[in-house]
Amino acid sequence: MSYTDLDPAKPWYSSAGVWGGLVAAFSGLAGVFGYAISPSDQASLAHSLAGLAGALAGVGSLVGGFVAVWGRVRATKAIKTASVP
Repeated sequence: MSYTDLDPAKPWYSSAGVWGGLVAAFSGLAGVFGYAISPSDQASLAHSLAGLAGALAGVGSLVGGFVAVWGRVRATKAIKTASVP
C-alpha cells in the first residue's frame, strides 16, 4: 500500500502518532529531570491530546465561519475585485 492509497490527509494536530511522539519526547525530557511517566499514561495522554486538538480545530472552524459572515453582514463597503490589465 502506498502513501497515496491512504484516506484523505488530516491536519498534523489530529494525528495520534504526532501526539504520541511529542508525549514520548517530553516524557523522556521529564525523566532527565527526575519525573517518571508510565507508558500507559503516555498513551492515554497522547490519545486525549489528539482528540482535544481535533475538537478545538472544529470549534475554531465554526467560530471563524461565524466571524467571516458577521464581518460581511456588518460591512459598510462593497468588496472590490481587482481589474485584470
